[in-house]
Amino acid sequence: MIGAYSADQVRAAERPALDAGMGAELMRRAAFGLAMTILREARTHCGRVSGARVAALVGKGNNGGDGLWALAFLAHRGVAVTAVLVDSSAHGEGLAALLSAGGRGLQLVSGAVSGDTAQDDEPRDGTADDGTAQGDRVHDGTAEGDTAHDGAARVALISPAEARDECVRADVLIDAILGTGARGGLRGTAAELVGLLERERTVAPDFPFVVACDVPSGVDPDTGEVAGPVLRAGATVTFAAAKAGLLLPPGAGAAGRVNVVRIGVEDRLGEPVVRRLGAEDVSRALPRPAAEGHKYTRGVLGVVAGSEEYPGAAVLACSGALSAGAGMIRYFGPPSVAAVVTAALPEVVCHSGPELRGRVQAWVLGSGVSGEGQLDRCRQALSLGQPAVVDAGALDLVSEGDEDRPEVILTPHAGELARLLSRLGVDRERSAVEATALDSLREAVRLTRATILLKGPHTVCCEPGGILYSQADGTPWLATAGSGDVLAGILGALLAQGGAAPSSSGGEAGQGHWAATAALAAAVHGRAGRIASGEAGGGRGHPITARDVARAARLVWDGP
Repeated sequence: MIGAYSADQVRAAERPALDAGMGAELMRRAAFGLAMTILREARTHCGRVSGARVAALVGKGNNGGDGLWALAFLAHRGVAVTAVLVDSSAHGEGLAALLSAGGRGLQLVSGAVSGDTAQDDEPRDGTADDGTAQGDRVHDGTAEGDTAHDGAARVALISPAEARDECVRADVLIDAILGTGARGGLRGTAAELVGLLERERTVAPDFPFVVACDVPSGVDPDTGEVAGPVLRAGATVTFAAAKAGLLLPPGAGAAGRVNVVRIGVEDRLGEPVVRRLGAEDVSRALPRPAAEGHKYTRGVLGVVAGSEEYPGAAVLACSGALSAGAGMIRYFGPPSVAAVVTAALPEVVCHSGPELRGRVQAWVLGSGVSGEGQLDRCRQALSLGQPAVVDAGALDLVSEGDEDRPEVILTPHAGELARLLSRLGVDRERSAVEATALDSLREAVRLTRATILLKGPHTVCCEPGGILYSQADGTPWLATAGSGDVLAGILGALLAQGGAAPSSSGGEAGQGHWAATAALAAAVHGRAGRIASGEAGGGRGHPITARDVARAARLVWDGP
């Protein structure tokens, strides 16, 4: 299980070591781990270490100190290193170590003339709005870490445009501007430079590989919200533990791969605020039949999906459920749709009457549903008090809740969540949901008292108790018509089988069970997409259909 923590949790874990005078040691551990990642990326992206070029955008706090010490380590390994200092002060010991190792320092200022050099303790034009935020403390928490530049005669002034040109010549570029204590994003010349670099990325075929130090600058470490321009990273090297914002959208999209460097404080972190199922977690949590089982004990799923307008949704939801191990599926819908389901999936038992009948243990409701007849069937199913997936058309039936119903799992995408919130009195556009995914999700859970799976490249699941999961197992090829219907079927089948890690005693599921089950379904769906597209086998990926995903879902059981 991957756990992610708040910035306050990490600071509290570091505090005993800092109080014991170990701040410098923690920084060196962090910087060494960062340097080792840079060396691996240098080998990957330019085939060598000695002579590789690494540049870093360096802020005034200890995040910048991590970057400076990492550059010093790299210089001793034969790497050509350059620090672009975005503030008028920098971590003194780190800068001295960089310059002593033969690294270059460049001071970013507006209107600089190439060849100018910085002067100790002298104001510099354009540095008042420096792009860093107050409180950017990571490891030592002391103001003494920020000093005017030692050896300033070797620190030349450079404009944002010149700094951009310097950075794009590197093989690897480090973002070490803002750390976990910063809020409000980049400002001033730092923001200008990052904006220039992001524009350059769109036209430069050989743009350097970007590694973020602890968090990408401008990404909130707790919520994943993004303020101002952000330099999107291919990898983020974070210290002690993953920060929650690295697993939550939209910030997770700027973080790339997340590598955690242990610095010796991890046993004091406590419980994570965000969880992610890894490959082995998924394999352990998947339900498997008992030797004495039969179709009823393996889970009977009721499906109210599809309509005369969208008959394929019913087929896809049932297909996903079959591949995810449901012992039996009962389909409820119009005769014309039932005929399509029977022709495509003869294993499914179809019912065309207006009443729901037969043994059912969980439900999939709403995929492709339109028309009063299907909506009435959805209402009947919701009134039964059984676990249910509420998707697409059935989301319109969800109202403000008076008591927790975590076994009801809503599966909106961002646009559907925006409409749900607006209907419940919280006016929010889709773009606002995408920008404030965690806040929007929590607000919807608070209002509905249901578990919600918010679909997207980073799928976030939250239940009324506040337990959060974030999964990113998929591929962009999953963005295809009907993919969500398959996901609903997979989740419904897992619910019918007891959910993630079902209790062998048959007792009530504990806190976090429903969010974990939603996360497990997202993981199966994402991994099925990677299998179907060929990416799981090491390929570059190819177009897939929702039917391909449904067929591949069963292969996830062969994992991890």
